[in-house]
Amino acid sequence: MKRSLKLPRVYPVTDRKLSGLSHAEQVRRLADAGAAFIQLREKSLSAREFYLEACEAVAAAREVGVTLLINDRVDIAMMTEADGVHLGQTDLPPAAARRLLGDDAIIGFSTHSLAEAIAAAEEPVDYIAFGPIFPTATKTDTEPVVGLSQLTEIRKALPNIPLVAIGGINVSNIADVIRAGADSAAVISSAVAVGENIVRNFSSLTAAIDASGTSHVK
Repeated sequence: MKRSLKLPRVYPVTDRKLSGLSHAEQVRRLADAGAAFIQLREKSLSAREFYLEACEAVAAAREVGVTLLINDRVDIAMMTEADGVHLGQTDLPPAAARRLLGDDAIIGFSTHSLAEAIAAAEEPVDYIAFGPIFPTATKTDTEPVVGLSQLTEIRKALPNIPLVAIGGINVSNIADVIRAGADSAAVISSAVAVGENIVRNFSSLTAAIDASGTSHVK
C-alpha cells in the first residue's frame, strides 16, 4: 500500500438523483465550494450513459483542478483517464485494478470490519474506506452500521494508513468522525442533496470541523 496520499477532510461523492444535476455540474459546484478530491458515483445509468457522463465530469475536473475518482468501474476510469477508482468488496480486486490503471492511479477500497481493513492494508491501494459509520438512506444494500468505536479501533491498528469514513455523515457528526480517527469523511447526501445548495452544504461541513478544532486520534 502507498501511504503518501494526502486526503482532504471532506470527500464529496456525486449523485445525480439527489442533486438533480449532471456529474460534471456537481464537480464544478463542489470545486467552487473548495472540494479538491471528488468521487463520481453512478448506479442507475447504462455503461454507455455512465461513460459519457464520466467523460464530461473528468473534463470538468481538469478545468477546475480537482482530483476525480470513479466508483466501481475500472474500465470507465481507464477510458476517461480519471485520476483513479474507488472499489468495493465485490468489485475487481485492487491488485488487478492496479495492473490495469498503473502505479500513478489512486485506488481506494471499501471495508466494513477490522478484519477487512487489515487485509486491505496489504493490497496496492492508496486509502481504505470504512463504514457505514452511521445509518444511511443513500444506499439500500448497505452493510451493518459499524459506529465510531470500530473506526477508532482501525485507526489504532493501522496508524499510518489514509482512512476515509463513510455512511450517514453530516454537519452534526462530522467532527466526531475526524476525532475518532478518520483522515477524511466521505459524504453524499449531506453535500450534494438539492443541487443549488451544494456550495452551502459543503462549506457547512468544513466549517463544522474547523469550529471543533478537531484532529484525529493517534
